[in-house]
Amino acid sequence: MKLIRSTSFLLLFLFATNSFSQIIRTTLDPGQLPPPPSNWNKKNKLGFDISEVAFVNWSAGGTSSISGLFRGEFTRTYTKENHKWFNELIVKYGMNKQDGTELRKTDDAIQFNSTYGFRKDSLSNWYYSAKFNFSTQFTNGYKYPNRDIAISKPFAPAYIFLGAGSEYSDKKKNRNFYFSPITLKTTLVLDDYLANQGAFGVKKAVYGPDPLDPENEILIEEGQKVKAEFGILFTGYMKSEIYKNIFYENRLTLYTDYLNHFGNVDIDYDTRLDLVVNAYVKANIGVHIVYDDDIKSKKDVVDPVSGSKSQVDDGPKTQLRQVLGVGLVYAF
Repeated sequence: MKLIRSTSFLLLFLFATNSFSQIIRTTLDPGQLPPPPSNWNKKNKLGFDISEVAFVNWSAGGTSSISGLFRGEFTRTYTKENHKWFNELIVKYGMNKQDGTELRKTDDAIQFNSTYGFRKDSLSNWYYSAKFNFSTQFTNGYKYPNRDIAISKPFAPAYIFLGAGSEYSDKKKNRNFYFSPITLKTTLVLDDYLANQGAFGVKKAVYGPDPLDPENEILIEEGQKVKAEFGILFTGYMKSEIYKNIFYENRLTLYTDYLNHFGNVDIDYDTRLDLVVNAYVKANIGVHIVYDDDIKSKKDVVDPVSGSKSQVDDGPKTQLRQVLGVGLVYAF
């Protein structure tokens, strides 16, 4: 009986000692503790859309073509107590090839958005916010079929918005609205030719008669490469599931300058309908509308004497781009 009792006490002592030693090791070795929850939330999404049409001895006629569009979306969000810092990078690039024509660009964009917000309590959806936005493109743009003169280039233009205001953010409903009465808009045209032409609203170059040859003109003052404006900015974002696996997404930006033509609103509206097949395959329909009074459309003009081609301004016009594609999506 004493032997059984002694054995029981011994087993109990060994069990307690082992448990206590594990607790001590866990306390002294923080690597075995579960990591604390991170304040950062990240989302990455890569997509590639492709469309193709091929004709071989097709009696009704037609032109074979193939198009591809790459899209990347990367977000990083930091939240702690009543502070929120949202960062978003969007890149897009698309190409198209038809029989008898050279490779042409269909889409080209780099966009970076960063918004810091502070709210009074954890229940409110209203934030005091500051916003930074930057956008430009990867490669030269042309008014096809003219590939001799580029109508846009990387950092020509590039747009920068910097301001402060108020933001309404509802994460559950995927809605975000931002209003800033104090926003600085900077337009960069870091190309000599485009700056001298006064492209995208910058001050154009000044030319005058050559003192040695009055029939020719010489450059007197180069065009400015930076244009600064100060005005009102409104941005809106909404995404909702209108039907099972069908998502409707909207992005809207409105801006008007206080000093130059106040009330003349620059519009950038991007809407997209995503039809999700599964986690990796989806179809999308998108429309992108842009109107900016500083962006003048171009038209080709042929000199009746020499036959040479040139491009002249044709005034501001509404820009429209429509996309329909089916492709692969990878989120990580």
